[in-house]
Amino acid sequence: MSLTLRPARPEDAALILAFVRELAEYEKLLHEVEASEQDFARELFGPQPRVFCDIAEWEGAPAGFALWYYTFSTFRGRQGIFLEDIYVRPALRGRGIAKALMQRLAKRCRDEALGRFEWNVLDWNAPAIRFYRSVGAVPLDAWTMQRVTGEALDTLAGD
Repeated sequence: MSLTLRPARPEDAALILAFVRELAEYEKLLHEVEASEQDFARELFGPQPRVFCDIAEWEGAPAGFALWYYTFSTFRGRQGIFLEDIYVRPALRGRGIAKALMQRLAKRCRDEALGRFEWNVLDWNAPAIRFYRSVGAVPLDAWTMQRVTGEALDTLAGD
């Protein structure tokens, strides 16, 4: 049993897209995936990346990923990390892979003196919620995420 965690490399763009599609299928959101391999290559490995990805390999085979970016808290006056997605292939769950990916990001937060580490979880995903509670996460019940996309985003942006 060997687990390896490493930063994603440009040749991982197709793998990252595959993980995203697998996650979206699990979340019943596959119809919402618009991202392409080229999108991940550009955003993760372009001249000024603003999003980052860690890959987990179990016994040399791709097992999962964590895709994240830096945020900023005006209240804390420091940056933090937002975990956009974390995913471990179903056959490899229960081996500590997701926890290792999260520990890697928690260590980055600590080592870089960041203010917080946060993420979202679908309210129906009981296994993920149990896992997040087990690592010390607490829900922010008073906060509701808001989103503007598509036509509404165009309207808000104006002319």
